[in-house]
Amino acid sequence: MNTQHKELASGRWNKLSFVEQMANVGSEVERTIKWKEKNNADYKQKAFERALELLDLTIADGKNKKRLKELTRTRESLADFFVFENEYGSTDEAWQKYFLAFGVAARVNR
Repeated sequence: MNTQHKELASGRWNKLSFVEQMANVGSEVERTIKWKEKNNADYKQKAFERALELLDLTIADGKNKKRLKELTRTRESLADFFVFENEYGSTDEAWQKYFLAFGVAARVNR
């Protein structure tokens, strides 16, 4: 997987709050869902890779150490939903609702 967010990966990501980080991950998850609905597997895959990249940057950010269980479970569940057999029974709507909370909180905190 190539680094898509080079500027963020070089340190800018860690300056964002946890809520802002998750809102950005959510934006990529939303794009993944939209491309899935449009049956565009290539764009869906690219959006999903960007979501994982941002989530990995969030996991690696030291300030999020106490949230590692949630973050790694989120990563596992996203992969299960978009790539594997969806054993956890996730839905588009559930993911949209989960990440919407971060988007709203990020806007309120501006």
